[in-house]
Amino acid sequence: MKNTGPAQQPADGPTRLAVARLLLEQGPVSAVSVAEQLELSVPAVRRHLDALVADNQACTRDAPHRKARGRGRPAKLFLLTEAGRARFGHAYDDLAVAAIRFLAESGGEEAVQAFARRRVATMVDPHRSALTSAKTPQERAEALAAALTREGYAASTRKVGAGEQLCQHHCPVAHVAAEFPQLCEVETAAFAEVLGTHVQRLATIARGDAACTTHIPVEPYSTSSGPPNPDGGNPA
Repeated sequence: MKNTGPAQQPADGPTRLAVARLLLEQGPVSAVSVAEQLELSVPAVRRHLDALVADNQACTRDAPHRKARGRGRPAKLFLLTEAGRARFGHAYDDLAVAAIRFLAESGGEEAVQAFARRRVATMVDPHRSALTSAKTPQERAEALAAALTREGYAASTRKVGAGEQLCQHHCPVAHVAAEFPQLCEVETAAFAEVLGTHVQRLATIARGDAACTTHIPVEPYSTSSGPPNPDGGNPA
């Protein structure tokens, strides 16, 4: 007789989850980059990526044209959709939104701001000593990225122009922040306070961007050109 017990997990399950997690932490990213980092063949990775796209767990965008390309299809970059991010933790979103709506109705804007400040304090304060002990702006940015990663934000930094860009590839409260942008505003202010410099939020997951990106100035930049945009270079 055939085994009638519980169905086994598909062999692709753990690998597909690893692919999805890499998109979460580094997207938008190419199939070739995913293959290299997971030590898989490019065709195997494309099969997982195509499955994620078919399930509306991931989407694609054209890679920036940094140099002339030959014939063929434009290079594609892959990133998770909101549905894809949800598998990594968006629990209780509806309850959180309902609770903050009630708070806004009963206590007004100041109550929402106070809640946002309290939330950010509980996120940043446990790591404050590590942040303030860092000697250079770059070290402080890296320390903040490490702290945010420990808090579930999958954060990283990269050098762009005359500054650092802090990228949060996951936001556990994105759904809530989409309705209450005060959460993002207070978070940005807290970053500026703990880093000891003015910062500028360039993109947020709550607004539909691939990551929450914050520019942290390290060297003076021209006021006519402004800080670099999330894709590199200066905004037009």
